[in-house]
Amino acid sequence: MIRTAMKSPGGQRASNLVKAAIALAALQFVVACSRAPTFNILGSFFPSWMLCGLLGIVLTVAARLLFVRLNLEQQLSPLILVYPCLSCFFTFTLWLIFFS
Repeated sequence: MIRTAMKSPGGQRASNLVKAAIALAALQFVVACSRAPTFNILGSFFPSWMLCGLLGIVLTVAARLLFVRLNLEQQLSPLILVYPCLSCFFTFTLWLIFFS
């Protein structure tokens, strides 16, 4: 006995959901197809995040010197978290300002 498969409205909806999920998954590969955020320094291309990271560290050192001079470093606790977070803040802010 051969049965013909009848599509129910719920089955059609699930099929459309699967198709949409596949389309969104395929879209993830297309999103990153822009040029790389690099710049040329003496013939070599450097990623811009490296420059932002280096400047973030330099700004953190300058902020530490300012904190020591103003006697504010004693109020900062724990220092092992404060300075890496400050460095990340400067790095991400520079990235957003110059390369976003």
